[in-house]
Formats: sequence, structure tokens, C-alpha cells
Amino acid sequence: MLRCCRAVIAARCAPGSPRGLAMAKSKFEYVRDFEADDTVLPNCWIVVRLDGRNFHRFSEQHEFKKPNDDRALQLMTKCAQTVMQELEDIAIAYGQSDEYSFVFKKKSRWFKRRASKFMTHVVSQFSSSYVFYWKDYFKDQQLLYPPGFDGRIVLYPSNQNLKDYLSWRQADCHINNLYNTVFWMLVQRSGLTPVQAQERLRGTLAGDKNEILFSEFNINYNNEPLMYRKGTVLIWQKISEVITKKIKLPKEEEEKEVEVTRTKTKVVPLHCDIIGDQFWEEYPEILAEDS
Repeated sequence: MLRCCRAVIAARCAPGSPRGLAMAKSKFEYVRDFEADDTVLPNCWIVVRLDGRNFHRFSEQHEFKKPNDDRALQLMTKCAQTVMQELEDIAIAYGQSDEYSFVFKKKSRWFKRRASKFMTHVVSQFSSSYVFYWKDYFKDQQLLYPPGFDGRIVLYPSNQNLKDYLSWRQADCHINNLYNTVFWMLVQRSGLTPVQAQERLRGTLAGDKNEILFSEFNINYNNEPLMYRKGTVLIWQKISEVITKKIKLPKEEEEKEVEVTRTKTKVVPLHCDIIGDQFWEEYPEILAEDS
């Protein structure tokens, strides 16, 4: 009976059928005219930056360690790696704290360069990964409620524009981390209240903050982990892996285990400076026109 119904529907919707034409294009289809054309300009780097929504509250309720929680930073990086592996044409990504920027290639034709597709796919993939991988990093901390992330898209027409954007985000990482490191030392080790710590740091420059860390807490900020000071850069790299495979050799009845080396392209995290020229000279393929 079900096959008969399908046959009738197929016949009515056949290209040569007048009734098929009526059913294929209904009178309600005019509503598609209200959809805005959000195709982004060609030959521009497409940057999708996402940020945690109300993450100050989220980090407090989930008892993140201050000033930096390795679990939270590593979870963010895991989610970003998942985004790069699942979506096409991402050349590089940069993250710090509760934000990540994903750079799509200048010549990408992914989803016909529709801005809404870029943004929604990145944010949804990242958000679902955050919930999915939470237990791998916060083994003793239950996820109390779903996290939220918002996103935006910015276009950069030149390689220098893109490099300056990423430099800006890394400079922001340094400024915020230096402040947070001093702030939480004053609260945790000097016993100041958050308000008192804010007043102590009001109007101070980077040199002043470094001096407080060194003279009062014997901390050389330059020795702090690079992940905190520089953030995380994600790039594609070819990695050689040695795996064990079972194969059956000629003239032998039983399978034998042999080691095989294979090359895979993987998303690799780096904690390094991207403001200077050295990084871009070392990885020229990132900005290559045919990459």
C-alpha cells in the first residue's frame, strides 16, 4: 500500500505533469523574497570570531581556577580543533581566554560565501563540542548548564590586514593576562578584596604590574607559561605516525604485526609569537594564494 502511494505521488510530481508543476511551486513561495543576500565579498579573508556569553558568571559557577584554568583553555582548544577538522577551508585559528578566531581562506567558496552559514556552522559546532568534551577536561566538575557563544564575521582584504588582526588579538591576550595575573595575586596572596585590587591597579602601566609581581610575589612574568601569555595558534601540519597493522605475508599462513609509517595532516596547537615576522616566514603556506 505504501509503495502504491509513493508511486502516485511520484507520478503527480513528475516534470511533465501539470499537477507536478503546481505542487513544486506553491503560492507561498514568495516569502523567499524576504531573505537577505548575505554573500560576503570575494578575495577577502573571512574571520569568524566567537566569544563566550556571560562567561564571567559561567566560570565562577563552574569554579574555574584563577587567573588561568588549564582545563578550560585546553577544552577551548579541543573545540577549535574540532571546528577546523569538521569544516572546510579554515587556514588558521587563534584563541585566548573564552574566544577563538577562525580564518577562512580568501578564495573559499564554502556555502557560496554566505556569512550566515559561516557564522552559524562555526558557533554551533564549537558549542556542541564544548558540551560533548566537557567531561574529558572537567572530570570532577559537573556541567551545571549549557554554555553560550556568540559570533561575528569580519572581512580583511589584504594579508597585512589579517596579520594585524591576529596581532591585535594576541596583544589583547598579553594585556588581559598580565592584569589578571597581578589582580589575582593581590587577592589570593595579599588578601585584598577585588575592589581593593582594582584600586591598587588603577592607572598602572605594564612596567608597574611587572614590578608588583616581581617585588611582592617573586614572579617573573616572562616565565609564565606561553599558553597564558601568547594564547593558542592552530595550524595544519603534516605529522608522521607509526601504526601497527596485521598483514598476511606471502607463503605464510598466519598474520604478522608490522609497523607502518603514514603521513597525516592534523590540526596542531602552537604557543608562540605571531606579531613578529618569524612565524609567517616559518609557515608561508598559511597566506599562500593557492593554499
